[in-house]
Amino acid sequence: MEEIKNVKRVEGEDGRMCINTEWGGFGDDGSLRDIQTEFDLEVDRTSLNPGMISGMYLGEVVRLVLVKLAQEKMLFGGEVSEALLTPDTFKTKYISQIEEEGTGLDRAQEILLELALPAGQQHCRILLLVCSTLSTRSAQLCAAALATIANRIRSNRGLDQLHTTVGVDGTVYKKHPKFSQRLQDTVRILAPHCNISFLVSEDGSGKGAAMVTAVAQRLAMQSRLLEDSEGEDDEEEEGEEEEGN
Repeated sequence: MEEIKNVKRVEGEDGRMCINTEWGGFGDDGSLRDIQTEFDLEVDRTSLNPGMISGMYLGEVVRLVLVKLAQEKMLFGGEVSEALLTPDTFKTKYISQIEEEGTGLDRAQEILLELALPAGQQHCRILLLVCSTLSTRSAQLCAAALATIANRIRSNRGLDQLHTTVGVDGTVYKKHPKFSQRLQDTVRILAPHCNISFLVSEDGSGKGAAMVTAVAQRLAMQSRLLEDSEGEDDEEEEGEEEEGN
């Protein structure tokens, strides 16, 4: 929720409105070009939705990094299997499985064998490092956008400390063993004066719509109560004036 006076596209000074940031398409105007890698650009080039951000693309970014490392003979002894060269063969869920404590390296070995790639201990550890690096980057990028919004709200409202709750949906946040903690840790660093609680939503779109409706109803009720209160004050003032006369 944002104060109307801070919304450039809307005229007026009073009240608040709900803002949809449309983060899924953030950067499609080229504003994020400085932090995009060659792998991001390659995903965009072959995607039906270039410029979009989503957890579904994480596995493909990992695959492209592995191909690059192999082609430069820094991994797999320079071997590149047909499976590795096939788009979307490295699933995003593999990242969560590989980063799971205790079982991750064993799962990494299984995945490499499925992709017809060398699966020695060193190869598995490098794969773990690639997955960890990219999932951490993803969490930190998400946290940067979230922290920016939180800092803006706190500043606009003139608060020393902002207390708010963020509803979260998405398989990566729910299933990845470390993503949520990395995101929250980064938010705390980037928005130290914002106390944010994260609430997992089981039905993001449905509950989001319900939340917006509930907020709208509450604001409408508050507005009516305020109008009724002002009306009562006016009647009391008129009564006092008549008595005085």
